Order: sequence, then C-alpha cells, then structure tokens
Amino acid sequence: MKLRHVRAVAVFGIALIALTGARGSGGGSCSGGGSNSSSSSGSGSDHGSDGNGSSSGGVTSGGVGGSSKDRAQRDVRIDDCALSADRKNLVAKVTITNSDSSAYLYDVTLQFKGAEGSSSAKPAVAEVKDLRVEGGASKQAEASTPYTGGGDGSEYTRCVVTDADRVIG
Repeated sequence: MKLRHVRAVAVFGIALIALTGARGSGGGSCSGGGSNSSSSSGSGSDHGSDGNGSSSGGVTSGGVGGSSKDRAQRDVRIDDCALSADRKNLVAKVTITNSDSSAYLYDVTLQFKGAEGSSSAKPAVAEVKDLRVEGGASKQAEASTPYTGGGDGSEYTRCVVTDADRVIG
C-alpha cells in the first residue's frame, strides 16, 4: 500500500473512534471547536479520500444546540466523496436523517478540498437543495459539481459540509 493510503486509513480510524465517543456523549470535538469539524473554514462533516477518488468513510456532523442550522448539520452524514466514473464530476453522497416528527426541507452545501496547505486543488462547491425528509426517516442524496482538473481527482482529499439548514416542509 502507498504511504498516502496507510495515512488515510490511520486518520480515518482515529477520527472514527474519537468522533463516535464524542457523538455518544452529545458533544466534543477533535479540533477544539463546538462541533465535529475539520480545522478548515467550514463547519460540519469532514470526509477523507484515499487519493484515488474513492471513499474512506463518512462522519456525522455534530454540535449541540437547537438552532435550525445546528439541527440540520447533525442530521447530515457524508457517505462518499469521489470523482465520478466518467471523470466529469466530483460527487458527494449524503444521508440525511430526520429524527424529529415533522417533515423538513433540507439545504446542504458541501465543499471538495485538497490536503491541508496544498494549493493543487481549487475548492469546489456542490449543493443539495429542498430535499424533503419525512419525520423519523432517512433519505440519500447526491451533490455534484463539474471536475475542472486534468487528472484523476486525487488532488481532492476530502469534502466537508460548509452549511446546512432545514425548514418545516
């Protein structure tokens, strides 16, 4: 295995263990903030890639609070973050779980990013708009944006939820 693969698996394993424990206790963070977020400018989920555009796992965004944005971010989980098979789009697959009894319309903004400190990947943004999720249900969705790079997408190592909101729908 290449060093970057070993490193990605190790980082994912540590993050999964740390965040699973923090999620069960209703708070905590691996970056010192109030939510389970990366140290990047976005708040919410951080999802790594093995460098070949394939997923290494997702993290449920966290945070404690009752605002619509806080609740929406807690409901979003990134399942996959990769370059499409035809190499034309960056695609993020998410699962939104609505644990409330009312139906909500969700808006989620995700950003595809390169490695920390790397300038080879230009941030790319994708959105899920007006996704209706019934109370007590989960729904999967995809957000995509055109891939403007010239390679295999390996310059994108992660995607994060930068914004999430919900309204009764």
